[in-house]
Amino acid sequence: MERNPRHAIGETGERLAADHLTRLGYEIVERNYRTRWGELDIVARDGGTLAFCEVKTRRAGGRAGGPLEAVSADKQARVRRMASSWLAQRRGRPYATEIRFDAIGITVDAAGRLVALEHLQGAF
Repeated sequence: MERNPRHAIGETGERLAADHLTRLGYEIVERNYRTRWGELDIVARDGGTLAFCEVKTRRAGGRAGGPLEAVSADKQARVRRMASSWLAQRRGRPYATEIRFDAIGITVDAAGRLVALEHLQGAF
């Protein structure tokens, strides 16, 4: 069975975003947590803060606008619901004094190489 190209681009973007967060000193707590509302891309710990990271990836020269334009108000509400579910389900999670919602926009070329990365801490 052939892989969906959109899935492959999304997976590439999530890997690049996780690598970026790790370089910044974040601890990746979980990736691709499935809920009834969708999937949390990355949950990471930044010191005493849990960051729920929504990753949007686009191919350079594709759709007009940047990848972060896809993080609509509806998507933000879904990410909040998914984070609430994750917090309720993960009793043994790392202690955090704060939670934060980050957005990471990734642009890749046709070969899947990073062209641009934009990380907005506390995006919503």
